[in-house]
Amino acid sequence: MSDFWLYVKLGLEHVLDLGGYDHILFLVALCAAYTFSAWRKLLVLVTLFTVGHTVSLILAHYDIVSVSGAYVEFLIPITILVTAAYNIFNARRNRSSGLNLMLYVVTVFFGLVHGFGFARYYGMIKVDESVAPLLEFALGVELAQIIIVMITLVITFLVQGILRFGQRDGVLIISSIVIGMTIPMLVDTWPF
Repeated sequence: MSDFWLYVKLGLEHVLDLGGYDHILFLVALCAAYTFSAWRKLLVLVTLFTVGHTVSLILAHYDIVSVSGAYVEFLIPITILVTAAYNIFNARRNRSSGLNLMLYVVTVFFGLVHGFGFARYYGMIKVDESVAPLLEFALGVELAQIIIVMITLVITFLVQGILRFGQRDGVLIISSIVIGMTIPMLVDTWPF
């Protein structure tokens, strides 16, 4: 049972680690266009991201797919940048009318990319070939992502209420800040 909590804790720490804030930035960008009233849609997106993350860990764990670390480390900030840019270009649209299939597919793909980024580290700490630790880790990732989503939604709600920003303005500001924080990551991870 202690191994269960060890891997759940590793999943929590993977997302909540401020030293590797790329995961947090992605989640903030993903949340930027949503409010508490759309929490179910946001939960589906976050869970799809976790599914993609877990699938890539499984693929790497069993040596089915191997991806160059340099390219993955570069693609991670690209996923953040694309998500934030998507928010900016779609800030005028009302997302409460529903999510399209493309957003789901892209979110799973971005989860795959982020999972391959963690796969090398997971490969160093794995004890055996069992899939159970991967699923326990995925549970920790999902719990941490829900924590980040809730914190982001609360902060957005408070800032918009106190500073009297409309939702569209909040989306533009948050997404712009995320882009500004992501550009140095792109420069640092440039693989070419």
